[in-house]
Formats: sequence, structure tokens, C-alpha cells
Amino acid sequence: MQRYLELRLNAHYLFIAEGLGYQGGRFSGMAMTSERILLGHHPEVRPEEVLGDWNYRRTSNPSSPLLKGTQKTLGFNEPTATVMWGSLHRHHLGTFDAVLWNIFPFHPHKEDGLLTNRTPDGNELNVGIVYAKQLLELLPNAQVVAIGQKSAGTLQKYGVPCSCVPHPSMGGANRFKAAIADLFSK
Repeated sequence: MQRYLELRLNAHYLFIAEGLGYQGGRFSGMAMTSERILLGHHPEVRPEEVLGDWNYRRTSNPSSPLLKGTQKTLGFNEPTATVMWGSLHRHHLGTFDAVLWNIFPFHPHKEDGLLTNRTPDGNELNVGIVYAKQLLELLPNAQVVAIGQKSAGTLQKYGVPCSCVPHPSMGGANRFKAAIADLFSK
């Protein structure tokens, strides 16, 4: 995470979603970033666009019985990560001009399994805002863009001005892409 942030200290945009997903940040360690992106399996984004010259390697266990088909061969792929990085790439946003973050920068999972996702609860969001505010201190001039209402509501509750775009999950990818296109056309 340190390298990720060091490369983006002059970023103009800070995108903040809800929490790390098991198919993304749980294994990559970075918000809205999946193993497949880091391993070079994204159709548009090269791994160097994430961490520059780096020793990219897989963190999930390809022999785990919990993994299915292409997860075993290519690693985890998070749909939100694919849409987010693809949108940034299509709008020619400089590789290190955006920081992707989560209002709760950890993986909220269901009690019955680590390979599940759940929405962060109110207490987790209250904890997460501490980290978000520290990040804002590192990036005082970045435009904050909340991804989804949960993130926007938490940021607004704590007095952080932000724009809001729909979250790309649950069928919202096209609305997200349109909102990002609108954001970058201004």
C-alpha cells in the first residue's frame, strides 16, 4: 500500500467506495484492484499502471478447493475493479492521477466465510473515516468522488465534500460509466 500511495501523492482524484471485496482487495491489498489486473489479465490495464516496475505475483492459492475455473489459473477478478480501472483507462486519466480507496479499508465478510462480502456496518464506517481523513491529509487538493450512497453518506456525515457516482455493482456498471464520463467531461 505504501508504494501505491507514494506513486500517487500528486493525484487529482480520490475515489472512495465502501469496503474491500474478497475478489479484489482481500488478495491484492488495494481498493478496487484485483489479482487479474496485477497479473496482466485485464483487457485494457497493464500491471505497471498500478505499481510501476514491481515484482507482481499471485497471493491466492491456485490449488485451493475453494477456487473455481479461471480463478485457479488467472487469479481472482473483481467486477468493480474491472469496471473502475477500465473507466479510468478509457478517459485517459493518468496512471497515477487517481487513488482508489474504501471508506472501510478492510474486508467486511460474512461470519460463515472469508470468501464472502457484506456491506460495512455503521461502526465500521465510523472507524474507516479515520483512515479516509488521514488519506485526505496526504492528498489535500484531490477531488473526492464517493462511489455509492454508503460512501457518500459517510463522507458527508463527517463533513468531507464529495461528488457521488453510482456504485458499479449489482447491475450499476452502465450508470457508473455514464457518471464517470460526465465527471471527466467537466
